[in-house]
Formats: sequence, C-alpha cells, structure tokens
Amino acid sequence: MAAGGNKMDATLRPGETATVKTTCPYCGVGCGILASLGPGGSVTIKGDPDHPANFGRLCSKGSALAETLGMEGRLLHPEVSGRRTTWDDALDLVTKRFQEAIDDHGSDSVAFYVSGQILTEDYYIANKLMKGFIGSGNIDTNSRLCMASAVAAHKRAFGTDTVPCDYTDLEEAELVLIVGSNLAWCHPVIYQRLLAAKSANPSMQVVVIDPRRTATTEIADLHLPILPGRDGFLFSWLLAELDRKGCKDTTFIDQHTDGFDDAIAAARCYAENIDSMADETGLEPAQLIQLRDMIMASERMVTLFSQGINQSTSGTDKGNAIINLHLLTGRIGKPGMGPFSITGQPNAMGGREVGGLANQLAAHVDFGDVSREALVHAFWSSKKPAMGPGLKAVDLFEAVRAGKIKALLIMATNPLVSLPDVDGIKSDWPDDVFVVVVDCIRDTATSAIADVLMPAAAWAEKDGTVTNSERRVSRQRSFLPTPDEARPDWWILAELGKRLGHRAAFAFETPAEIFREYAGLVRAVDRDLDYGDPADLSDGAYDAWEPAAWPLNAKDRLFADGTFFTDNGKARFIAIEPRSPKAVPDWRYPFVLNTGRYRDHWHTLTRTARSATLSRHRAEPTADINPEDADTLGLEDNDLVRLTSPSGQVMMPIALDGSIPVGQVFAPMHWNGAYNKTAEINRLVAPATDPVSGQPESKAAVLRIEPVSFRHRGFALTRADMGFTDCVYANRSRIKGGWLHRLAIDAEVQDWQSWLASRLDAFNGDRHWLSFADEAKGQYRVAVLENGELQAVLFIGKGPTADWLSEQFGTLELDDHTRKALLLGAAPGADPGPLVCACFGVGQKIIAKAIDDHGLCSTDLVGAALKAGTNCGSCLPELRRLIKSAAICQNRAACQPATPPALSETDVIDVEA
Repeated sequence: MAAGGNKMDATLRPGETATVKTTCPYCGVGCGILASLGPGGSVTIKGDPDHPANFGRLCSKGSALAETLGMEGRLLHPEVSGRRTTWDDALDLVTKRFQEAIDDHGSDSVAFYVSGQILTEDYYIANKLMKGFIGSGNIDTNSRLCMASAVAAHKRAFGTDTVPCDYTDLEEAELVLIVGSNLAWCHPVIYQRLLAAKSANPSMQVVVIDPRRTATTEIADLHLPILPGRDGFLFSWLLAELDRKGCKDTTFIDQHTDGFDDAIAAARCYAENIDSMADETGLEPAQLIQLRDMIMASERMVTLFSQGINQSTSGTDKGNAIINLHLLTGRIGKPGMGPFSITGQPNAMGGREVGGLANQLAAHVDFGDVSREALVHAFWSSKKPAMGPGLKAVDLFEAVRAGKIKALLIMATNPLVSLPDVDGIKSDWPDDVFVVVVDCIRDTATSAIADVLMPAAAWAEKDGTVTNSERRVSRQRSFLPTPDEARPDWWILAELGKRLGHRAAFAFETPAEIFREYAGLVRAVDRDLDYGDPADLSDGAYDAWEPAAWPLNAKDRLFADGTFFTDNGKARFIAIEPRSPKAVPDWRYPFVLNTGRYRDHWHTLTRTARSATLSRHRAEPTADINPEDADTLGLEDNDLVRLTSPSGQVMMPIALDGSIPVGQVFAPMHWNGAYNKTAEINRLVAPATDPVSGQPESKAAVLRIEPVSFRHRGFALTRADMGFTDCVYANRSRIKGGWLHRLAIDAEVQDWQSWLASRLDAFNGDRHWLSFADEAKGQYRVAVLENGELQAVLFIGKGPTADWLSEQFGTLELDDHTRKALLLGAAPGADPGPLVCACFGVGQKIIAKAIDDHGLCSTDLVGAALKAGTNCGSCLPELRRLIKSAAICQNRAACQPATPPALSETDVIDVEA
C-alpha cells in the first residue's frame, strides 16, 4: 500500500499487517494515529510519532480506541418509524417532508443540527445545502455548547475567528496561564507536552485559575481557586493594574489597536481597590498581587482557556478580557505568546471554518459582510441563499418546542442529553415535528424521537479532514470497510441536496472533490484561511496530505506584523462589564454546580462506554462535594443523593473531595439513560445563554442536595446485560467479560437468589448457586455458575468493592481457590483498589503499597516498578498525589529511575486479605 493511502486491504496473508495514518476522534488536540489491521480483522492503535500534534503520544482514550470498534449497537440500515427500509425510500420521504415544510411554512421552518464529530467535508455540504440552496441560516452545531464564546471573542477582537497560537507556544512560554481548563484530563497530550517543557525549563511558571483543585493543578506554581464565573472581574482588574504599573506596549497599542481608552476606563470601574476585587473573585489580595507580578515579570506569556471561560452567560466578554490583556502588553503574534482557546471536539475548528455555526457563512465569512457574502453566493451559484443568521442551538430547540421548526435533521450528536434543560425539551416536544437522525449508533436518547434513522459511517470508516485547536488540518483516513448500508455523512447530505432539485451543486463523488471546492472558496475569499492552491489538490495530493496548519502559504506567524482582519487592520480592545453567573445561590438552592469531563470518558458515552478499560477509572458518576458540606448535611462518602435545581433533578452518589470548595459541587456531563437513567446532568442546567455567542451557562447552575431513601444498596456483576427497572437507582458499566451494575432497591426482597434468577432467564444450562446471608448486618451475597463459568454475582449491603470480582469476569474458568473467594469479594491480598493507570490496569492500593514498601518517591520510580504512567501519562497527576500523600522522601531530586526492580502485583499485594 502506498504511503498515505486512504484504504486498507483487509485481505492479508498470514503474519501481514497494513497500517494507515489517521487522526484521533476525541478532543481538539488532533493526535495522529497509526491504525494497523492484522489478519482476522484485529486492529492495533498507536500514536503517530511523525504527527506534530502528539509525536506519538496518546491519552488513555486514544490508546483504547480499538476496544470501541465493534458492531454492537450500530445502526446499519435506514429505518422509517422503526422499520427497516431502503435508502431511496428513506431519502425520498425526507425530501418530501422537508420540501413540504419549506413550501408551507418557509425556509426557516427547517433546520440542521450537526456536530464537531463530523468531518470538514461533511460540514461543508451541510452548510452549502442549508445556507446556499434551502435558503435558511438554520444550521448550528454542538460546538455552540463548547466554543461559541471563544469564536465571538476572536471575531470582536481580530475581525475573524482566528486562533493565533500553536502548541509550540506553550513550550516556548515563560508563563502559562491555564484558565477554566482541566488540561490534564480533557487534553492530556497537551498537558504532557507542557509538563515536558516545564521539566526541560525549570524557570517556566504555570498558573491554574480554576474553582477546583484539579489534576492540572499538580503542575501549577500557583493555583487560584476563583469563585465560579468571576474570571471577567479578575482579567479586568489585571488590565487596569498592568496599565497602572506601566506594563504595556504603548507602540503596539497606538499603531495596531483601537478601543484602548474605553476598555481601560471600563476596567478601572471594576478594579478600584484590591480588597473589593478579592471579595468579587474569592481570591486573597496576596494571590492577586502574586499573579500580577508574575505577569509583569514574564514577557512570553500564553493564556490557555477552555470551557470554564466559554460556558457562561458572559463567556464572550471573558474571552475578550483575556485578549485585552495580551493586546495591552503586545504579547501576541510572537513565539511563546498569545491567547489560546483550546477546542473540545476533534473538528470543532473545522466546523467553525466552514460555517457550521448559524451566524456565519463558509470560509470565515460573516452575514452582513456584503461583498464577501455576495462572493460566497456567486461561488455556489446560489438561487436562494440565506440572507441572515439562523437560530443558535438553544434557540433552535426552543423554536422546535414552540412549533416553529417543522423538519429537523440531527447529525452525529445527542442533543437530548447534551443540551441544557433536557427535561423541558423532552416534555414539550411537538408531535408534528419531522425528525431525521443521522448517526452510527442505533439507540440514543435522540434517536428515540426520530421519524427516520439514517446509518452513518463511523470514525474508522470515514475519509476526509479535520482541523485541531492549533489550526492544523489532518487527514482522517478510513481503515475499516463501511458495514452494511452505512454511508458517509457527506453522501447522505449530497443525496438530499440532489433530491431537493440541486443535482449539479451536489454532484460529488469523493471527499477530495468536496475539499477542492471548499479550498477554492477559501482562496476566493482570501482572508486568514489558506489551504493552498486548489489546482494543486489532485486526488493523489489530497490522499497524501500531511498535517499542516493554516495559513499554509504564510511567510510568518499570524499577527506577527500587527495586522489583523478588521476593516482598518487593527485589533480591537473590547470594553466589558464583568458579570456574575445568572443563577444566584439562595436558601432553596444553596450550592453551585460545575460540570465537566472525566479523564477516560467522552461526551455522552456512546463511544467510551463500549470499552471495559475506559470504564474502570470512573464507572459511575458522582457528585463531588467538600467534606465540610457533607458533615453539615449529615452525609457520608458514597451516600446516594438527589440534586435538584430550578430546571430539574438527578440522582447519583456523592464523593467527598477536599479539592472542591465549600458550597460547590462537581459532576460529570457524560451519563445518559442507556447507562444511568437518573444522572443526566443537563437536567439541572438552565437554558440561560451568552447574549453574543448564544452559548449556555453549563458551569454555574444552582442546586440543593438531599439524601435518597432505599432499603438495600449493592452491586451485581452479570455476564449479559441485565435490566434493573425496579431499582430506585441503577448504573451500568462494562467490565471485561460482562457488566457491572450498581444498585439501590427500595422493595423488600425475601429471597435474593430468586430475585437474581428472575433476571437470568436468558441462560440455560447446569447452574450452581452459592449464597451467604447475614441478616443482622443486612448482607446478602449470591453467585451463580453455569457449566463451571461464573455468570453473575450479587452483593447487597456494605462490604467489599466490586474491583476484584470484576476482574474474574475476564476468566472463563475459575480454580477452586477463586471459587471459594467469590462470596468474600476478594482473594487474600488481591484488592488492587480503584483504577489509576488505565493503560496497564494498575490500582491505587498497589501503587500506594509499592510507594511505601519500596520508597518510590517520583513518578519515574513508580513507572519503572509498575509501568504505571509510562504510556499515555494521563494518570501522572494522580500518581503525584499518591507520592505526595506518602511523604516518604525529602530528597526526591536525587532519586534515580533505575533504582527499583520491576514489581508484579504479587510482589506488592501479598500481605493483606
């Protein structure tokens, strides 16, 4: 196979493998991947050592991608009203219903809602169809929920949505401010690059500004636990302070910016004295002064920001407050300097470039930019172009609820989990709206409302391009055949365009053709984007495309000459009025909720929950609260609670965490009804949005916490997936060889063996039951073996965790020693504790004991002994915490990684039962 080829020959001779270079489908880091297909269809995933985003590194999610590639749960055929149909019939029906809506109610009665999971070529076709030929701006993307405020801030300051930094700037900086980002968990490969740079340059300083003490703060020289949503106040104060102290680039301000006087005047209004700013931000005056002095002393400064800034009702202003600081000091357009918005999804940037957001056209052209708008229309030969912005995500679904949208196509996203106020959306969903869902997964919360389901190609089967957070365009190449009747997203949209009467405009046969046309439009617009000369993009050149950051033909870095993309070429200071979050805690809802990601999970679990490896680190969502709050509420660790906000309620266990400030709660955004029917966190989030960007405030809901009553609590492990519909609470997660269910039951159960047996009817064979009961302690334990193989285990009451038992489901045959230990819940000395290192399956107790017994006082020593932390590095912050808590060595710098021998689990856990 030629280098860079986009197809893999699945017919291999014994011992042969074929490898394709592609791109990871998770976060916006955009890591390069080597996907190898072996005989029999086995897939191996490794990092691409030549890709400039990751140089071979992968996080735990990327490393486990091969575990997520099976056909289980795939949507493989078109369906209408739940019944299989043909592509022609499905497409004809969709065309008919969309055309009827347009004819009867106008173009704005139809809409597309798409995703940062689709490729740039998919995005281009969707945007061209809706805005160029249907004639509405009603196409928006789930990137609205994560990056829209950064987009709006860039456009206000620079004239275009231009990210001025790349990853090397983080490595060349003297000072890195990380604001509203748990980089270690959400973008682990960039965190590892930053960690390596700091190790190589000890004078580099890192400041983390975040209400929580997260894994990212392990790298920080200074952690500032700011109050939720108060970043605008902090950066306004910094702007005024640096101006007062003379830390500004007057020449740059005079020659290359507008709006300085107004921005400074506004900032001074909110920074009159340090004590009032301390009250506003929740920070100590000494911390504010320390941050100010660090900024003044470090010319090469990067401010990296993400969802903690963006997901706010003042997210755009916060983004501009950060940019203002860089404009004041002239720290932009030079190595190691600049405001750096890091994206959440693999192609959030590509979607922004190509017009996936409702308020812009393709190629970074805005509605209202008359000459360029006309250029786009002429390029497309549009007969009925959209003449203004469409509805943004939250407003779009409000319009559905109000009956204004009559036909809606949803592609590669799960909005009935990810949108705010999902209970309100579901309860008010009109019966007469026609819904088309294009996805690779059959059963999601969103597919349940679909009239038509269309099967899409999945990540390993797709071919096109994506753009990462540093503007680097990489090829996504297919390495598995598209199964059954699944089709690429662009093909589905192009077929719809043809049937709507626009055959010539959508007569594409390959992704290369689409990208060539798009690159031609970019060349015609001629602004910040530059993908090279379309004439040079032959099919072969497209196929062999190497990762490259736009603008491809630039002689220098963006903004190096102080020229921006505004009408007069000057950057704009934006005068902002800092605002607190819209929701305010009171006696009814005294806590503030912060939502976010777990290290090993992604979005709404439709991919990562397929992996037993990724489910081990956090198998269940928890509401993390400070121990002081738990004491006040009379709660203990792992108690089941109900969280209630003005928008709705959820149920999950609590986890006591001293890194969470008093009065705050953190909970993950991943869980959906397929894995936990009571933990969809966006039920709690109100549909309040930023007035400029339309992005919802997902980081500052208010809530109360109440205990949940039940009779029994425990867990079940089953070989096959079981339904536990009669439980007060049930969470399911994959384990090797089966499923782990964590349960709370309010019914009075007299016979636990019968209770479990009623859920095992699918099994037929010679069953052998083991049981134990201690009614005084409320403990009941049941195990069932079928033909010698462990089929299910049920533990009710306090006792051992599920960790050791979960491992036994990966064993087909149990020896006598293991069988006797089943009802104990652990073999002697074999409890590894909660998982820390997903790559090598190393548990917390194993690591802690090795640290204590063998004096492992650095992560290098732990890695040499147990391999933990030596692959993706995602667990390194947790390893550091364990080492710090052990406090075993006062001279860690003198320790050498080669000191300890390699240890096995039996070397470490051979003492305690």
